[in-house]
Amino acid sequence: MPLNLKRRMGNNLPENKNNLKSIWFHAVSVGEVLSIQNLILKIKQIHPDWMIYLSTLTPTGFEIANKKIKADNIFYLPLDFVWIIKKYFEKLKPKILILTESEFWPNLLREAKKREVKIMVINGRISDNSFKRYYLLRFLFRKVLANISIFLVQSSKDKEKLEKIGISSNNIIVSGNLKADISLRRYSSQEIEKLKTIIGVSNSRKVIVAGSILKGEEEKLLRAFIEARKKKKNIQLILAPRHPERFDEVEKLVKRFPLRYIRKSRYKQGEKWDILILDTLGELISFYALCDIAFVGGSLIPKGGHNILEPAYYQKPVFFGPYYNNFRDIAERFLERKAAQIVINEKDLIDIMCRIDSKEYIEMGRRAYQTLLSLQGATEVTLKYVEKFINVSI
Repeated sequence: MPLNLKRRMGNNLPENKNNLKSIWFHAVSVGEVLSIQNLILKIKQIHPDWMIYLSTLTPTGFEIANKKIKADNIFYLPLDFVWIIKKYFEKLKPKILILTESEFWPNLLREAKKREVKIMVINGRISDNSFKRYYLLRFLFRKVLANISIFLVQSSKDKEKLEKIGISSNNIIVSGNLKADISLRRYSSQEIEKLKTIIGVSNSRKVIVAGSILKGEEEKLLRAFIEARKKKKNIQLILAPRHPERFDEVEKLVKRFPLRYIRKSRYKQGEKWDILILDTLGELISFYALCDIAFVGGSLIPKGGHNILEPAYYQKPVFFGPYYNNFRDIAERFLERKAAQIVINEKDLIDIMCRIDSKEYIEMGRRAYQTLLSLQGATEVTLKYVEKFINVSI
């Protein structure tokens, strides 16, 4: 039996023998895990005696959760069979089950409801593709979603979608996006210089970070970079593939281009490079901190895009492609305030790379940070409802 399946059978679970107040969070993968980091930290600070359990679904989500989240126990989500799920509820004895964004498992929800465990969805988001499926099969999804006590959603558009599926507006609260409440490490100018020195970036160089990129985007970025370097010799490109299993594939692609490259995991002090492949986990944030401009991937191809808030936190000018359904509301707020810019094609990529040190982009980075601050507050709203529900569910 594959290891992942074994881990989802409910073996070696902790036991809440003293029946302490406990919360079971579920976050599918890295993005969802990181979105609840501050919330869990705050709960633990205010209520240190509460037990916090966290399940995740992907190996990368599990790894990041163990590195970043202050939970009492972290495990894989159970397979959605009643006989397995029962073991989890019997041992953990949660007062609330909290689902992050849009992860709905029918038997898990039914078993929680049966045991009078309050169910919350936090940071709720219904993508356009998911909405089409939910709406088409709304007579089925309405029954599944009826088990949920309250939905705390990111935007009014998410609320409208749930209402169209058949959820009562009384059970839906627009709380904002938890991802906007990020609190990342602050780097001094001396620390930034040290980071640059460690990876071989001199003061005369300008750095472009392309973060969370997917298959089909690297080649466009590389071609644009080749052209931009004809005018702008002092630029360096950092490629950060979204999925670790693609590191070797990206290296093979980069080899086809006539530029010096390195992989971060194999870098030796003093090596010269034009392109760095970021093939380590958990370091993208520090590279956003040291870059001059940031392109956020999953958006040049129809995959919906990824989180633009991390580079915004470091006051970097943020660029992304035309496919940004996954964070439409946030993206539109940034675009309205001229705090980000859409890149349509390679010509646009070449243009931004050539203008990397323009004053306009420095101002865009400042506006990005101010826009991020204006979006914050979801953690406090969510905490209020968590405290309310854990007290009424005993």
